[in-house]
Amino acid sequence: MAGASTAQRGGPGAAGKGSGPLKRLGSPKAPKSPKPPKGPGPGGPGGPRPGGRLPGGLRRGPLVVAGVVLALLLAAGCTWVLYGSSWLRVEKVTATGTEVLTRDQVLAAAGVPVGAPLVSVDTDEIEARLRGRLPRIDSVDVVRAWPHGIGLKVTERKPVLLIKKDAQFVEVDDSGVRFDTVGQAPAGVPLLELSSQQSPSGRRFDEERLLREAVHIAGVLPESVRKETVQVKVRSYDSVVLELTGGRSVVWGSGEQGEAKGRALTALLKASPKADRFDVSVPTAPAVSGS
Repeated sequence: MAGASTAQRGGPGAAGKGSGPLKRLGSPKAPKSPKPPKGPGPGGPGGPRPGGRLPGGLRRGPLVVAGVVLALLLAAGCTWVLYGSSWLRVEKVTATGTEVLTRDQVLAAAGVPVGAPLVSVDTDEIEARLRGRLPRIDSVDVVRAWPHGIGLKVTERKPVLLIKKDAQFVEVDDSGVRFDTVGQAPAGVPLLELSSQQSPSGRRFDEERLLREAVHIAGVLPESVRKETVQVKVRSYDSVVLELTGGRSVVWGSGEQGEAKGRALTALLKASPKADRFDVSVPTAPAVSGS
């Protein structure tokens, strides 16, 4: 009876032999998240120490300030060398490319400030001053020749025609620009004669337009013909006559097909050297007379 009462009370032995203590059931544990690898970030083996420190205990702030100060000192030093020192100043000015003009004329017109810092020289201003004071200059390159020089490379205009003005001659370049007046006609440059007042087309083609046509014709003449051309007579747009040496004349016509007319005239001059009148107004059918 004692054993039965014990079983009924549910004591520790009531489950019978071989049964162990019961395990408590609960919610499963969440898996642990992996730890981030230590890298160059704060606290990592290669990163800066907390508080803005670099490896070795150095702080970043003073190094940044030192870098800025060094950059400012370098900039100030460069500025002083370029503008304040006597090392890089204009001491010599040269001029090249002159033919009719002289070197002294170019240097005087340029007005380069000798003694000024080389870096401060305004090359565009010098170029404009030269072209304004000396119209014979077509173009000029103003270059700095470090450490102490300025170079002026001049290209002069070339006259292709002359216009008689009283006892002097006005030079005209291949752009139709009247750039200078001289007392003596340059050798090998033909004289222009405009007589378009009686032409019916005079109102349509004024003297400036006819001048441009004459300039164009003079520019396309073969070199051998240009050397023998004494005068270019323009009566109208399509009536141009060339006067050559030896009293010879060439009916040129208009300024159209200039290169073809030049080739035809060159062939006629070689084929009929004793002729005194040539007609190339129609270059495909040139004519010669007086041979």
